[in-house]
Amino acid sequence: MTATRVAAELNETGPPIPGLIGSGPAMEEVYQLTRKVAQSNASVLLLGETGTGKELIAKALHRLSPRNSGPFVRVNCGALAENLLESELFGHVRGSFTGAIDNRTGRFEAAHTGTVFLDEINSTTAMLQVKLLRVLQEHEFERVGDTHTIRVDTRVIAASNRDLLQETEAGRFREDLYYRLNVITIHLPPLRERREDIAELVHHFLKIYSQANNCHVVHVELKAREALMAYDWPGNVRELQNYVERAVVLAPGDELTCDLLPETVLGQKPRRIGRHRAVDLETLAAELVEQGITTAGSQADNLHGTIVNRVERELIAQVMATCDNVQTKAAARLGINRNTLHKKLKEYELEK
Repeated sequence: MTATRVAAELNETGPPIPGLIGSGPAMEEVYQLTRKVAQSNASVLLLGETGTGKELIAKALHRLSPRNSGPFVRVNCGALAENLLESELFGHVRGSFTGAIDNRTGRFEAAHTGTVFLDEINSTTAMLQVKLLRVLQEHEFERVGDTHTIRVDTRVIAASNRDLLQETEAGRFREDLYYRLNVITIHLPPLRERREDIAELVHHFLKIYSQANNCHVVHVELKAREALMAYDWPGNVRELQNYVERAVVLAPGDELTCDLLPETVLGQKPRRIGRHRAVDLETLAAELVEQGITTAGSQADNLHGTIVNRVERELIAQVMATCDNVQTKAAARLGINRNTLHKKLKEYELEK
């Protein structure tokens, strides 16, 4: 891409990349900030709920930058265990651990002269955070099992679906790494805070999936439109995209109607997993005593912990069911590390 073309794109008023839809004030602010910081080499921290488009913004930052001719490398930090993630990021040498039968180039090395996107960086362990801090500060590292130092010229963009400042205050994320990443922060608004973009997104996805499925769904029933506008979209744009695809596949004609939408969207089921009605603690305590889970004399000491464990077990079971028992997906939806989820599954005897 030429410098002239990059400059032209930076002056556009529309979205920075194709497929990132929405012209409301919330997203226009995101677009303007994205175009402004793309030209720098500064680290960028993308914050937002799952499904808000953080990866699309990361790609935009790369494509609109002077590094656009270099590689864009994405790493999902929440999808791998610590030992595997370290090898994935920094590479390893033959014989450094069981299964390391050849030398391997890591993602940082592969992203030399380009951009590395660290998604779900809040999932990294304290030990790995130390190594990430060194790469950000010194632009160097060693492969696992090696003593040779490798220098790289790589821009780092990180993303988290959790508030990293809160994670830092809770001792789960290094403060120095947080401030090194947080040079520029871009907040991606949830879909419920940009409802003015829903109609545009729906028609965008209708066009895509109509073409993909060789059909012609172009209209949206008024009641269906009202339901889509009223729903809170806990899964954000990704959830909307999935439901539009579902409707297109099931539609008998050229219109998206209410009967093609899930009951959740129509308000016939709880809108979010884990959002329960208020509980009468005295009633629940009596039920626990009746079931033999606790005793009346020990209620004050045990009630809180018992209730928390019971609710947490039920929540994890529901999320695992909706995610087809895929632990990585369930952990992302719960906002916890996959290793933590695995321990909880074992603790609550939900592994099977």
